[in-house]
Amino acid sequence: MAGGVMGGRLKQKMKSDEDLKKENPELFKVAREKGTEAPFSGKLLHEDSKGFYNCAVCGNNLFKSDAKFDSGTGWPSFDEALPGAIKEVSDESFGMVRTETVCANCGSHLGHVFFDGPTKTGKRYCMNSVCLELESR
Repeated sequence: MAGGVMGGRLKQKMKSDEDLKKENPELFKVAREKGTEAPFSGKLLHEDSKGFYNCAVCGNNLFKSDAKFDSGTGWPSFDEALPGAIKEVSDESFGMVRTETVCANCGSHLGHVFFDGPTKTGKRYCMNSVCLELESR
């Protein structure tokens, strides 16, 4: 699978918006237009393989698999991102105040982080599965 390696070095070239829209319209809609995939529909929701979860657009490492947990929300959830992998942005769309998460490398929308997680970090990174690729180890 394409993806980055820890430390931010990337194995794949970032796709243009035009190519991304042609190759994967769902990924384009979520990553570039800040959409949301339907809950309980994502390919990685129940994945439990060891490795890294990478940005599907540019390959940047985002999460270690041991940070993943079942939040029961219908989207892959993580309690900790890799250092420097994600940027948090204030999101006041749809009459809500949330914290959007974007890939620190390419700026693609990934999901949101909530501060109601059940682990010691108290965080729940709620990610759109279509925006992630698993690099198994």
